[in-house]
Amino acid sequence: MPAETRGDDEVGVYGISVAAELVGMGVQTLRVYETRGLLAPERTAGGTRRYSARDLERLRRIAALLELGLNLAGIGMVLELQDENARLRAEKGGA
Repeated sequence: MPAETRGDDEVGVYGISVAAELVGMGVQTLRVYETRGLLAPERTAGGTRRYSARDLERLRRIAALLELGLNLAGIGMVLELQDENARLRAEKGGA
């Protein structure tokens, strides 16, 4: 989606080291979460990851779910359900 049509919270502005520091995680942890499909940060033309405010919030949700004892597979399922729920709410609100 072009940056002009996205909300400010969806535009990737933080590099991986800044994003990791902001959410209190390691850089390698963010890479693992991306590899596992838990988030998909924007990439520059050169391939550099750029995290948005929405990505940072997702990382905080992942951390909260880990604290509750869920494993990464379980977290993936929860996030998918939350994303689907948000999509359905948006469709309902837009109808």
